[in-house]
Amino acid sequence: MSVPDLRRAAQRIDPLGPQQSGRYTDHVVAVVRERPPRDGDPGPAPIVRTEHFCLRRRGRRVEVGHWLRPDQLDNDLAGLLGEELFAPGWLSGPDIFERVFTGVVRSCVDGPLTAWTTFYDNTLTRIRECWEEPADSDHSSIAGFAPVYRRTLELVDGGTVLDMGSCFGFLPLMLARRPGRTVIASDLSRGTMRLLGAVAESLGLQLGILACDASRVPRPDASVDTVTLIHLLEHLDPQHGDAVLEEALRLARRRVIAAVPYEDEPTAAYGHVRSFDLDQLKHLGQRTGRPFEASSYHGGWLVLTPR
Repeated sequence: MSVPDLRRAAQRIDPLGPQQSGRYTDHVVAVVRERPPRDGDPGPAPIVRTEHFCLRRRGRRVEVGHWLRPDQLDNDLAGLLGEELFAPGWLSGPDIFERVFTGVVRSCVDGPLTAWTTFYDNTLTRIRECWEEPADSDHSSIAGFAPVYRRTLELVDGGTVLDMGSCFGFLPLMLARRPGRTVIASDLSRGTMRLLGAVAESLGLQLGILACDASRVPRPDASVDTVTLIHLLEHLDPQHGDAVLEEALRLARRRVIAAVPYEDEPTAAYGHVRSFDLDQLKHLGQRTGRPFEASSYHGGWLVLTPR
């Protein structure tokens, strides 16, 4: 399970915008922090009530109630929403997913930056815990991604690193905590990059931020040592993906590191538009005309040498 993709709703969701305490509202959804339900509670009957959420209709809006505690706020929220509300079909669509996801974070803890910093702190802590004692990745997006992050950290040498398609930016933050590295995060979503920059500053980390299409990065040739594309290519059609890979090769002095999940079919719920296996990765590497290594470890890996 991949981390949630905020790109599609980037121009319509402000992750740091003002909201009421315990409540997130936009023109499509309302998300409310409430106490756990009890039998006989007054109010309209819910559409569905799950272990963590209560779904209602309020006029033209969908209202999602939740009773998550601040210590439960981490990136496994993606899995909870998927399993309890989206996979059964109670809600659908990436735009609604991102709005509800943002709403749960913002309503769980008062104050926009405090809420997101809690989300990031908890997620980064649980990634490290998974490195020490692996958890069941079938029920945790954090556990599923933890070995991918660890492998990336092992492959990245010192120097300047550009991470393409950073989304929430957990990997750039982990890279920025390691000595001897200058790290730049990039993503198409200006809102997500603004959020990541604010969180990095609150954590006392130096992190460069770029909001741009990964196929057109405003940096000179060979301007960074390493470019990482971690679970990005499966979100791009082949033509766009080839352009992004070529752009990464233009920018990198030492290596380009790409990782993808293996899937029989693209997981549309998470924005995947194509699937990969090891043979397809090898073919992709051959088409670049550069030296490469393709391997499998919690998905597929393609490591290319630019020159």
